[in-house]
Amino acid sequence: MDKFAQQVQALRPQLLRYARAQLRQPEWAEDAVSDTLLAALERPAAFAGASQLKTWLVGILKHKLIDQLRRHQREATTLDADDAHDVDDLLFDATGHWRETPAHWPDHPEALLRQRQFLAVLDACVERLPCAQGRAFMMREWLELDADEICKELAISPTNLWVLLHRARLRLRDCLQHNWFESPAHGTP
Repeated sequence: MDKFAQQVQALRPQLLRYARAQLRQPEWAEDAVSDTLLAALERPAAFAGASQLKTWLVGILKHKLIDQLRRHQREATTLDADDAHDVDDLLFDATGHWRETPAHWPDHPEALLRQRQFLAVLDACVERLPCAQGRAFMMREWLELDADEICKELAISPTNLWVLLHRARLRLRDCLQHNWFESPAHGTP
């Protein structure tokens, strides 16, 4: 095995972790990563060295993830209207204000993002999202797809997408609030 192939293969676990977080289906993630590695190894000359190898592979992987989602779009779930009211009732009062005021978050979130522990907590929080919310959130925030493309891929309306993203962000906020910002191990009360 040549040096390039060894470097590509060494990044497989990281690519697989990323793919699993995006797709939530281990088999789909395996397929996407395998397709990514195959594409990279078939055309090593395509890697010009203008970026890091990992960045280049993640770029390929993003396209493979979208391909997987297209293949399996019929399995995308839709939002149940009753569920929307339940979540809103838990988080907001009759006037639309938060039932529980959020605690103060630090002024420099960029510093927190650099910490591996924070990223581990964030990954765990994303993993806890319901499937439809997680998929919509990952496509929008990590794959950076536009709303029209996400709606088409998931066969949902723009309103449904907005609700899914809104709920995902609320759940992530709540999860991070309890598992990071309010945790005594991280220096907050």
